[in-house]
Amino acid sequence: MWSDPEVTRFIGGKPSTEEEVWARLMRYVGHWALLHFGYWVVREKASGRFVGEVGFADLHRGLGKSFDHDRESGWALATWARRKGYATEAVNKALYWNDLPWGSKRTVCMIAQENRASIDVAERCGYRLFGAATYKGERLLLFERLAHSG
Repeated sequence: MWSDPEVTRFIGGKPSTEEEVWARLMRYVGHWALLHFGYWVVREKASGRFVGEVGFADLHRGLGKSFDHDRESGWALATWARRKGYATEAVNKALYWNDLPWGSKRTVCMIAQENRASIDVAERCGYRLFGAATYKGERLLLFERLAHSG
């Protein structure tokens, strides 16, 4: 998935190398081992086919207290799985997990301003725009969501 230019178009802008994908996998494992949260693999229920990834990270991006001190939500789907509702369903499931007592009170995400599909997913899942930032030379929109209790 991470070597597909369509997947990475709004996430770094270039396909990932095998080394970069491996480093991402190690970062995912490290999140779970050290922080007790991270990313999950998403699979299509009927077929078991790989759909993508969804979850939370602590990436120390240097965007300031209004962003860096909260769990960062993220999602990426294989090109074939887009526009089928999988992203919204997977993000909502991850947020349900985060809203349980061990979760964080606030999550954030950053999305390229041209990525309308991902902005729509964020908004359907309760995220609201709270700012913008430049990260690695790219202008990004910053969103936040407060956990639901109960």
